[in-house]
Order: sequence, then C-alpha cells, then structure tokens
Amino acid sequence: MRYYILTGEASGDQHASHLIRALSKKDDRAEFRFWGGDLMSAAVGEKPVKHIRELAFMGFWEVAVNLKTILKNFKLAKKDILEYRPDVLILVDYPGFNLRMAEWAKKRGLKTVFYIAPQVWAWKENRVKKIKKYTDKLLTILPFEEPYFKDKGVEQAVFVGNPLLDHFDRFQPNNDGFDQGTKYFGIFPGSRKQEVKQILPPISSVFDKFPNTEFGLSKSSQLAEEDALYAPYVENKKNVHIYTGRQYDLLSHCYAGLVKSGTSTLEAALLGVPQAVVYKTSPLSYHIARQVVKVKYISLVNLILDEPLIEEYIQSDLNPKRVADSFKKLHDEGVRSKILDGYERLRNKLGRSGCSERAAAEILSLF
Repeated sequence: MRYYILTGEASGDQHASHLIRALSKKDDRAEFRFWGGDLMSAAVGEKPVKHIRELAFMGFWEVAVNLKTILKNFKLAKKDILEYRPDVLILVDYPGFNLRMAEWAKKRGLKTVFYIAPQVWAWKENRVKKIKKYTDKLLTILPFEEPYFKDKGVEQAVFVGNPLLDHFDRFQPNNDGFDQGTKYFGIFPGSRKQEVKQILPPISSVFDKFPNTEFGLSKSSQLAEEDALYAPYVENKKNVHIYTGRQYDLLSHCYAGLVKSGTSTLEAALLGVPQAVVYKTSPLSYHIARQVVKVKYISLVNLILDEPLIEEYIQSDLNPKRVADSFKKLHDEGVRSKILDGYERLRNKLGRSGCSERAAAEILSLF
C-alpha cells in the first residue's frame, strides 16, 4: 500500500519513524511519501517532501506572523497528496496544520488516520467535532485519552500505548564524549529557535551561580548551525558541555535537569531523571494561552499522574531566583526520592511497550 505521512515536529518525526518500520514489517509492499525529519528519512531511505526544520512554528503570535508560509505549505501538501494518490493519509501530531488537512482529505474520499491525538482536553475542545467527522482512526498515546474521546462520541479512538516505551526499551546510550566519572545537571531548553531564545537566558543563570557543577546543555540537531543562539550563555564556561542532537544520551548521563515542557518531560521521567519543568513564550502568546488553556499542569508527567509531582516554572516564574531554588531542591534526597517513586507510578499508567506495532495493526485494519 501507499502511505502518505505528515508531521511537522521533532517528536512526530521520531514516532513516525518507528511507525514506518512497523508498517514495513506488516506490509511487504509498503511505499511511503512524507513530510518529516532525519529519523523518518532514515526509516524510508528517502528525503522528505518538506523537512520539519521548515515547519516548526509554535505560539499564537509566531503562527500569525508565519501564516503566509503555512498556507503555502498547505497548498503544496494538497497538490502532492493528490499526485501521489495514497491508500491512506497518516497525520502525526502537528494539529493546527493536520486537522485542516484531515478535513480536506476526508472530503476527497481519502482514508485518514490521526496518530498522536490533538490535546483537545487541554484547549480547543471544539476540535473534537472535526476529529469525529474527518478521521477514520484516532490513535491515542496517553491513557486517559481514549475514554475522554469516546465520551465525546469519537468511537474510532484507540489507545495504542506510548511510543516512548518502545524507544527506551531498545535504547542504548552512546557514551562517546561523556566523562564516565561524571554525572551532569542537564539543561534542555527546547528544539525550536524561538523556544531557546526565551528559555535559555533565565535558566543559564545557574552556570555562574554553581561553578562547581558540571552542566550538560542539550542542543537540538535542528539548531546545529545556530551557534550564535547559545554563545552568549556558554562562552568561557568550562563547566558547561554542549551535546548536539544527543538528548537521550545526555539524559542517560544526568542526575537531574531543567526540562522544557513537552515530550521531553516524559522522556526524562522514563529515563529516571528528576526534573523541574520550564516554559516561556512571547507575552502575547502567553496572554492568549491563559485565556484558553484549561489544564491544571503544563507537564505531561503531572498531567498523566494528575498531581504536581514535579515543579513547573512558567513565564515570569522562570527567573534566576526561582531557577536557583529549583536547582537546590533537585539535590535534596527527599525530593529526588519522591519524584522517582512517582515515575514508577507513571510508567505503570502508560502500560506496556509495542505501541508502534499496535498502531500499524490499527491502520491496516481499515483495509
């Protein structure tokens, strides 16, 4: 069969790459065309139609100023899908773009699967109507999502497990470049340029305040050429070590960390790294978000557990004083033990591995 896969973010690239391999095992005639990143390219053996580095826009203001580019991408995607004529369109996360694509595709008779359900339980619940109407399968990866969607009438919702469990069950860290006698305090400011611009300045204050600590700074491979973005905060600091495109390797060598809200918080939890969650965006985007977002927590760890296991520092709370306080707390054995106990409960809630294989089976069940 012919599969067209669309994603626009680093986490989607990772999850889709595993899905591609699972589909290839189950369908020996599988052919793929896709929008994604390097991991999907490696799985397919071809370059994407569009690379995620050209697609990752976040925040209300940021989307608004890039609207012309987004609309141009949407037009290109429609044209390319029609020319490719896939048997199924698989939309991976990236909901602002992909939900519009689902509506367009379904109206043209394409079978449509949404993998990594849009987080409508957090905001934009009105999107549920589109999901119900324009998807043939909704594959969810958080345990509370299937009952949530089915309660809203989305009977095609299926919880397939969490793909991170598959990844970390097989993960073997690469120790090259790490001092094996050292455990690092990790700094994970995000994978997008605008995230790093907002988040790195306040959290980098710990570099000078705690000069005897060895810090590991994660730099996304998408930002490999953006040295100027990091230079003002790391120049002449011998206790700061930068690792590019090696987030998981770095996490496996960390005893604690400050982690940007998103999938990374769940990754840190599954690798057993006590953390505090950080997030900052433009003032306008934050103001709008406060009006529409309705969840108690920003981190996936706290959301899944439905409790404030790890501390969250958002917007004005993300300042040098609060960051320093967080750093000290993450060295307290009582705090660390409580977090690690919570991680065990989290893993139990996420279920068993095999997500990609179950997702592939659900997709093939449409035929």
